[in-house]
Amino acid sequence: MKKIFLLTASIFITAFFFQNAIAQHELIKLWQTDSVLKVPESVLFNAANDFLYVSNIDGDPWAKDGKGSIGKIGLDGKIIKVDWVSGLNAPKGMGLYKNKLYAADVDNVVVIDVAKETIIKYIPVEGATGLNDITVDANGIVYVSDSKLGKVHRIENDKASLYAEGLTGANGVLAVGKDVYVLASGTLFKISPDKKITKIATGMDPGTDGLEQVKENEFLVSVWNGIIYYVKADGSVEKLLDTQAQKSNTADIGYDAKNKIVYVPTFFKNSVAAYQLK
Repeated sequence: MKKIFLLTASIFITAFFFQNAIAQHELIKLWQTDSVLKVPESVLFNAANDFLYVSNIDGDPWAKDGKGSIGKIGLDGKIIKVDWVSGLNAPKGMGLYKNKLYAADVDNVVVIDVAKETIIKYIPVEGATGLNDITVDANGIVYVSDSKLGKVHRIENDKASLYAEGLTGANGVLAVGKDVYVLASGTLFKISPDKKITKIATGMDPGTDGLEQVKENEFLVSVWNGIIYYVKADGSVEKLLDTQAQKSNTADIGYDAKNKIVYVPTFFKNSVAAYQLK
């Protein structure tokens, strides 16, 4: 009986480790653009038109200097236009809803008509000093993080209101159904419609930046320093990429869910890299 028990336990343990081994993920580099972008902070995949938007800070990350812009990149890594829409300050996260592109820009959310390729309005966020990432839900409601103040704001009908606070270093935001996920200093939180905040995963580098959903309850998380994590449904974290030694940043990533391609803005390297998620 003891031998049978030990054999059964051995099989179980082997199966457990085998399942975990095959469950591992990896990123395989596909291409990298020429280094002609201007401190790219965020990438947004446009599934309807098969190209990428990229936000160019072009200067101090928080300066209101009018030097910032939004660029366009083809899915082959070719630059379509570096300064597709100019006149922003230090744009970062972006969100797309119907014919409008929203960009976080220090203390305003800039609204761009993508067909006319022009800025149509600025939505001020009272008291904001460090607007960073943006997400738009299925109803067109915009959520934007303020990293300096640890807040998340909600914008409906062009009016901003405080949605959550006390999230030190709040950065990546992602609307999934009725919930909003937020990255804050190495931890992934979920905010439910009743504003209850639940910790989903922790233990990541504190410079967490971009957030994308791979499938239900599984996410990709980028860290500005040069790290990309895979967050599993059980809250465990797997490191997929580390480019810190190359001094190549991994800022606010974009993701093509259908083809499982991750788009990584390299910030000071002035390029965007594409990786296949396996």
